[in-house]
Amino acid sequence: MRITAKTRLLAVIGNPIEHSMSPVIHNAALKAAGLDYVYVAFRVEKIEEAVTAMRALGIRGFSVTIPHKETIIPHLDRLELSAEQTGSVNTVVNENGVLTGASTDGPGALAALERAGLSVTGKKILLIGTGGAARAIAFAAGNAGAGKIGFRYEIREQADRLVRDLEAAFPGRITLNAPLEEADILINASPVGMHPRVEDCPIDPASLSPEQVVFDIVYNPLRTRLLREAEARGCRTIEGVEMFAEQAILQFEMFTGKEAPRDLMRSTVRRALAQ
Repeated sequence: MRITAKTRLLAVIGNPIEHSMSPVIHNAALKAAGLDYVYVAFRVEKIEEAVTAMRALGIRGFSVTIPHKETIIPHLDRLELSAEQTGSVNTVVNENGVLTGASTDGPGALAALERAGLSVTGKKILLIGTGGAARAIAFAAGNAGAGKIGFRYEIREQADRLVRDLEAAFPGRITLNAPLEEADILINASPVGMHPRVEDCPIDPASLSPEQVVFDIVYNPLRTRLLREAEARGCRTIEGVEMFAEQAILQFEMFTGKEAPRDLMRSTVRRALAQ
C-alpha cells in the first residue's frame, strides 16, 4: 500500500478496539479496488473529541463500534432512516464537513438472508435478544415487510422499550415471548454461544423443525453450537460471518461510492477468523 499526500483516511473507532477485523477486511478491499484510501483503528474514549478530529482532519469515514454507537449521535449533522429508527450508528460519512450517521447492521443481516435466497417478506421472524443488534435487524425486517416479529429476551425493561418502539412503526406485527415453533426464521441476535463460551446455546434445539431457517449473528466461532444443532435437525443455517461481511460491504460502498469487491471481502474475513 502506497500512502501519499492525497491518500484519504478511514477508521474504526471504539474502546476496546484491538480485536477489530475491520482494518483487515477494508484495506484488502481498498487495495483490490485500486482506491487511494487507508483504513486504521483508533481507540477512542471521548467521542466528542473524535468527531471534532474527523471534521478538522477531513477524515472521510468512521466505522463505529462499542461503546459509541449511541453516544455519537448528538455530535452528527444528520441521520439516515436506519439510524433514526434504531437510535444507533455504526457508520459515519464525512461529505464536505457534513457528517451523516447510518446503521448497516440491519441491512447487512437482510443482505445475508437475501444472499441465501431468502426473503423476510410475510415471514414470521423470531429474534433472540433485544439489544442493539436485535433492534437493528427488527426494524430492517419490519421495513422489508416481515409478517410478524417476535422476541425472546433476558432484560424485560429493554424488551418492553423495543417492542413499544417497533409497535409504533409496525402496529399489530410485534410480539414478546413468541413461540419458537411458529417461526419461519430464527435469528440469534444475542452473544450466547460466542467465544469463549462456545457450548452455550440460546434455545432448546429440540424445539427446532426442518422447515425452519436458523441464522446466528455470532461469527466467532464460525459454526456455533446453535447452528450445529439446527443443521443436525435438518434446518437451513446461515453463519454470522455473512452478516459481518455484508454490513462491511455496505460501509465500503458508502465510504467510497464504488462497488465493493464482495467475494474478496467475504473470503478475507473468513481467513482472518480461521487464524
